Amino acid sequence: RHLRMSAERLDAPPGGRLLDLCCGTGLSTAALRAVHPRADLVALDASAGMLAEARQKRELGARFVLGDATDPAAAGVQGPFDGILMAYGIRNVPERDRCLANLLALLKPGARVVFHEYSVKDDRVRRAIFNAICAGVIEPAGWLTSRDASIYRYLRQSVNDFDGVAEFEARLHRAGFASVRTLPLDGWQRGIVHSFVATRGPA
Repeated sequence: RHLRMSAERLDAPPGGRLLDLCCGTGLSTAALRAVHPRADLVALDASAGMLAEARQKRELGARFVLGDATDPAAAGVQGPFDGILMAYGIRNVPERDRCLANLLALLKPGARVVFHEYSVKDDRVRRAIFNAICAGVIEPAGWLTSRDASIYRYLRQSVNDFDGVAEFEARLHRAGFASVRTLPLDGWQRGIVHSFVATRGPA
């Protein structure tokens, strides 16, 4: 439901071209398809295994591409796009500024990118809630189900290390995006996961 909220915030035209970055097994792609049923969808991920699962979901009607989200054009993904959704991805990109510059170049003038992402650095209360849930629920559950909680420990560390809201907004401005704003999600993730919305300015 939260992914669909972020997909709605793209405000893309019916039948437009949309790019789903870090699509994984296709959950974010499904959110895009639900909100934009007529869209021409391209979805990219760096994991061949996850893409193999996503490609089984033929009802999504997307073209799945193996590649690095830092530079989608290097994987053959060509713009312009009417919108880009990147869910739980920008936090894991080492070269964030380079990635943002490449995404800006893929957008049509006036089109939006939405980053559906954790950010807790600016809010001590939300950071404490997030860490308590990771330590008390997510990591123990991961250990019980797989006897390996390393990916969940990485999740916690990467979220704590990621830009705060103000820092990421400033990064988007420096990259050349306009109309940068951060919109909330609801439930226990309010103030923890956000829709960061930014627009490519007019040509």
